[in-house]
Amino acid sequence: MACCVLQITGLIFGGVGMVGTLAATVMPQWRVSAYADGNIVVFETIWEGLWMDCISQLGIRLQCKFYDSVLALPPPLEVFRALMCIAVVLSIISFLMAIAGVKYTHRTKEDPHGISIFILASGVAFLLTSILVLIPVSWTGGSIVRDFYDPKVPVPLKRELGAALYVGWVSTALLIAAGAMYCSF
Repeated sequence: MACCVLQITGLIFGGVGMVGTLAATVMPQWRVSAYADGNIVVFETIWEGLWMDCISQLGIRLQCKFYDSVLALPPPLEVFRALMCIAVVLSIISFLMAIAGVKYTHRTKEDPHGISIFILASGVAFLLTSILVLIPVSWTGGSIVRDFYDPKVPVPLKRELGAALYVGWVSTALLIAAGAMYCSF
């Protein structure tokens, strides 16, 4: 009974982690404009993501523009895009393997530990997915914090941590929990 509860809990954590990975990948709020001045009146907010930049003017009008050229992107952004796309695909595969593992787990009186190989494979895949998500999210967060406190960076270029980074960190935690649950079998 406890085994089934852990499998279903792992499936829920993995599913939410998968959705969070997809959301963090497509969200434009990786870097958000910071207001380090004493200026209280703010007319526009700038969001920078993996795929586009957006400007929100007075919270009323939102304009987004996809990056024009893949070749003109900085190399870290290209790598982060690739890692997040691989993580999305791997999280979907992991989730499908977890569904198959939960569905085809057979326990009999002769073999009470008859756990499907899909369970272990999905656990390892969830853990690998969490690493793939953690690298670009933490790297971006670290560079934002470093630039924010660097006095050489002009104030208009300083950014804050965006919502996509928090979604990525929560997704990583859920994917690690799901992977650990499935690997513990």
